[in-house]
Amino acid sequence: MDPYKMITSHQGLAVPYATFTGVELIDVTDGVATARMEQRRKTENNVQGQHAGAMFTLGEAAAGAAVAGALAPVILKMRPVAEMAEITYRKFAQGTLTATASMSRDSAELMAEIEARGETAFDVNIDIRDASGETVVEMKVNWCVSPTRN
Repeated sequence: MDPYKMITSHQGLAVPYATFTGVELIDVTDGVATARMEQRRKTENNVQGQHAGAMFTLGEAAAGAAVAGALAPVILKMRPVAEMAEITYRKFAQGTLTATASMSRDSAELMAEIEARGETAFDVNIDIRDASGETVVEMKVNWCVSPTRN
């Protein structure tokens, strides 16, 4: 199976909470991922917009998929952990949202650093847009990746 398709199809197993909120991975490539979340009553806030926590989950899920895509050849031997996140809510958000996450560093560079140091850290930038294409949320998640310990 294509490793990017595997990442997309296994998101529900890897991150059950994202599935609960309705996050759907649309596309995963080397260091870039796109995810979508339709507005549902479970993801609304008190003013019938998308809840801040649901939008965070959408962005973090897209970021995690971008990390998995960057490390696809070895992802099953790696332990990616989100260490820090920044989020800016730019606009009231309603309806279906789409998050695009992009790595701040090249995957070959990350792999070389893991080989040399045993771990690496980097940022993933996320842009979340509404159906009209306007940015409603900007995020940055810092990840630390190291090999799994048996």
